[in-house]
Amino acid sequence: MGDSRLAQKPQMQALERSAPVLPMLPGVPERRSFDYVRHGTVDLFAALNTATGKVISKLSAQHRAVDFRDFLDDIDCQTEPGLAVHVICDNLSAHKAPVVHKWLLAHPRFHLHFTPTYSSWINQVERWFAELERRWLERGVFCSLDDLKAALEDWIKVWNDQARPFKWTKTADQILDRICRYCSHISGPAH
Repeated sequence: MGDSRLAQKPQMQALERSAPVLPMLPGVPERRSFDYVRHGTVDLFAALNTATGKVISKLSAQHRAVDFRDFLDDIDCQTEPGLAVHVICDNLSAHKAPVVHKWLLAHPRFHLHFTPTYSSWINQVERWFAELERRWLERGVFCSLDDLKAALEDWIKVWNDQARPFKWTKTADQILDRICRYCSHISGPAH
């Protein structure tokens, strides 16, 4: 797992709507009932191998340092022993807690890299969470926390069975050109 991007999606809700989601029809938007029953929340830790697209995940009832340490144990067990593991994290206090620091000292092949505090960062694991949200959670109905956990585990298994790395299709020049055109459009005389 040489380079992995780590993130967490906290407090995903197991929501049961009072009526099914009504699908989009020509000229009619998707509709949902406004009321629901909340059956609890679960946190998802995920490490995305940027070379293969595979994900190592752990569901947790809370978001504590010991949960993060346990997740590092899972990564350690599922990663080839000879590889150095570079994990890119945000600045959550759980990532820097003494229990995690002690674990890292005992596992020298692990290297944690932190994004700058208060930075806005776009990376591939955040893109993966967006896929999870769009393809699975957004329209899901979960009658219990166990239903939500089972659905998440099933989706991750399906993802890993078909895993492939994310590929950016635009070059840096194409992106910068698009930004320049947008900036000139919004700063034109009509604005």
